[in-house]
Amino acid sequence: MKQTLLQSWQDSSWPTIKSSKPLETGDGVIDQRTFNTIEVDELFDAVNHASTIAGQAVLYRSLAQPMNELDQIKAKQQAVEELRNNPALKERLEQIIQYAVPDEKNFYLLLFGEFLGTFGTAREEHEIEGYGYLQYKRGVRFMLELVDQVQSAEAPQSDYLKGLFDKIKAFAESRPYSLMQGPVYITENDIQCKEQRKGSFSPAVIFKPRLFKPLLISLFFGAVWALAHFFPTDMFQVSVEAIPTASIFFVPFLLVYYPIVGGFDRDSCIIPLRNEFKSSPAVGETLDALGRLDELLSFIKFADAFGGSKVLPELVDAPHHRINLEDARNPVLGKQNPDYVGNDFVLEDDKLVLVTGPNSGGKTAFCKTVTQIQLLAQIGCYVPAKSATLTVADRIFYQAPDISHLDDGEGRFGTELKRTKDIFLAASPKSLVVLDELSEGTTFEEKMESSSNVLNGFYRKGNSTILITHNHQLVDHFVAQRIGLPRQVEFADDAPTYKLVPGISRVSHADRVAKKIGFSKEDIDNYLADS
Repeated sequence: MKQTLLQSWQDSSWPTIKSSKPLETGDGVIDQRTFNTIEVDELFDAVNHASTIAGQAVLYRSLAQPMNELDQIKAKQQAVEELRNNPALKERLEQIIQYAVPDEKNFYLLLFGEFLGTFGTAREEHEIEGYGYLQYKRGVRFMLELVDQVQSAEAPQSDYLKGLFDKIKAFAESRPYSLMQGPVYITENDIQCKEQRKGSFSPAVIFKPRLFKPLLISLFFGAVWALAHFFPTDMFQVSVEAIPTASIFFVPFLLVYYPIVGGFDRDSCIIPLRNEFKSSPAVGETLDALGRLDELLSFIKFADAFGGSKVLPELVDAPHHRINLEDARNPVLGKQNPDYVGNDFVLEDDKLVLVTGPNSGGKTAFCKTVTQIQLLAQIGCYVPAKSATLTVADRIFYQAPDISHLDDGEGRFGTELKRTKDIFLAASPKSLVVLDELSEGTTFEEKMESSSNVLNGFYRKGNSTILITHNHQLVDHFVAQRIGLPRQVEFADDAPTYKLVPGISRVSHADRVAKKIGFSKEDIDNYLADS
């Protein structure tokens, strides 16, 4: 079971949106290397339209740790469709989210803020001046009003939305809610809520989040009056008539009263209460529910802002991974870009696609499009396509050359082969695997043999595999065996069209690229002649 946001923030000095991390290779749908390669941070920026910190953190967690259960994803899609088809419910949910935004940071300040002491001045958002009364009142107000807002909202129909509403409503039955609502009783041994005090006659101090305590002040002056009236002495001769004169001692009294009372409330009430709230599963579940509601709205806002065709993909069950996309566009590069070139893509029973073509033709961008669409589908989000039908991938892997990992003494070939082995062992027939070149760092003959062995292994395992390669001889080898679909990026008039078309590219545009960046043979000759 995933950690709640509150659990992931326990060791942080302040809640962070990007606190979630991908799981280890084979444990989650994507691992850290894939996460980095398919640029999930950029994908998050494109999709993120959440208003609350909790909503943004939930969205980021969804992308880092996507679902792999068909029923769960469909339930989330149904919630998105209900909001899309029920404008009144969507508007009410937007009101709930917007109502939560102003006080959300106040709640985090209560939970994570740093107390500066009596005379400190707050200069950072995580610093608390004084004794924390204002922060406490604002913080608990956020949670209490969230429950009130959801309780007064129209009941949704979809199971996913109903479950989130029910979690927030259930918070009203918890001890933290009762403590937030008050009164709070401070006993010798613990802090109690009103339900715990029923039938109890043990002494307790009632905590009120304010420095002015009328009863305490009255008791103090009553005690002074009683001492003066009933026990007059030479050292303490005060009569009832002299009480107005004695008021000159009120200022010194306040200088003692403030630090004693404020310090007691902070150290014995506010800090213990915030520690309980911070570690409470009920609080964590309620914050998560708020974040998930905001995430659903973010999906709709992303679809509205994207421009062009968007669709909630049709999810199907099958013994091995399948994907069928019409006019698929990159979720990051295609956002608000009407000139972005979409592509159709089908990978079903063939299980292997071999993509060739010169550099800068769009091979990598296309493969990132496929993996990012698969990822968005598995968090219940819209995808940029005219239509999309796919299965849920239990693993999404993207292997690309990464020189930052050349530190194990194996060289490039050995390091990349280790990564390929890890992917192979973790993959299943329901996995999606993208390999950007294979067996680099060795001779052509060894590259052909090793690449052929690896691709045959993946093909026999039964997962969907996409290979990006410049090695058209390797593609010829598989096509001759009637294995895999050869695809190439199209060029017209020596320029890329960014369309993926059938065929095998046998043309190198290395000289064109070298001329473009000013490092062709002619450029080198000119540099040498000028030196």
